[in-house]
Amino acid sequence: MTFSPRPHYEWALRRRSLPLGRNTVILGVLNLTPDSFSDGGSYLTKDSALNRAIQMLDQGADIIDIGGESTRPGATPIAPVEEQARVLPVIAAILRQRPDAILSIDTYHASTAALAVEAGVEIVNDVSGHLWDPAMASTCAELRCGVVLMHTRGRPSDWKTQSALAPGEVVPMVRSGLAQQLHRALDSGIAINQIVLDPGFGFGKIGRENDPLLSSLHELQQLGRPILVGLSRKSFLRPAAAPAGPSEQKAQLLSATLAANTAAILAGAQLIRVHDVAEARPAAVVADRVLTKSDSS
Repeated sequence: MTFSPRPHYEWALRRRSLPLGRNTVILGVLNLTPDSFSDGGSYLTKDSALNRAIQMLDQGADIIDIGGESTRPGATPIAPVEEQARVLPVIAAILRQRPDAILSIDTYHASTAALAVEAGVEIVNDVSGHLWDPAMASTCAELRCGVVLMHTRGRPSDWKTQSALAPGEVVPMVRSGLAQQLHRALDSGIAINQIVLDPGFGFGKIGRENDPLLSSLHELQQLGRPILVGLSRKSFLRPAAAPAGPSEQKAQLLSATLAANTAAILAGAQLIRVHDVAEARPAAVVADRVLTKSDSS
């Protein structure tokens, strides 16, 4: 079995660059929130968040993606000042202990992005693709940081009432939306080598609407930018798990996540965003070996 070659890129970050394509880059999720869908409330203190970040780095995370506001379905927005109070002390603590760590800030607030980058963050990961804060694109252009543009259909408060998508609608909608976001970012002065694209699994795509996006992920290579996927513990993977108790459900969801991540890597994703770094790393290594073999055949 052979797979299409995965494109290689050099991702320009704030102070350095990161090669993409040869080996899968893993972003470890660090949610500093009381209400995130999977691990809300787990890392509310600075010490617990720092310990988790160091643990993920030691497990093989290439980037720590820090979020201070939940964007789960139905989430209540918070003010940027509250978000900043959660994330800035943790950013400082991580960089004091691991000054070479690559950090990303998961935010759609331009003011939070600016303060985080000034504190040492290299990447701004905006789930809205610069749509929810009109100042975000120009802010990222001024910061000259790495940028992740995610496709989102509506806001979290909209998702439960949105009309259903036919299977054939999903990929064209995401491809067109990301193309528009990419053009707006370039027009705002963000350099093309700063930009990574994320199709936004679960963000306005409900349940099985995500399946065609995963199975046709390779089509997004047409956009000419690296692809990041966030599939970790997403609710649309749950039907793959048989009914069981809480611990069994967690294990089954992890297995489903690893399978989805492997499929995404083999379809061309250069980066994966995960909660379970220790388990994701060996699966990514095997998928990378398969792609390396395909490249040389």
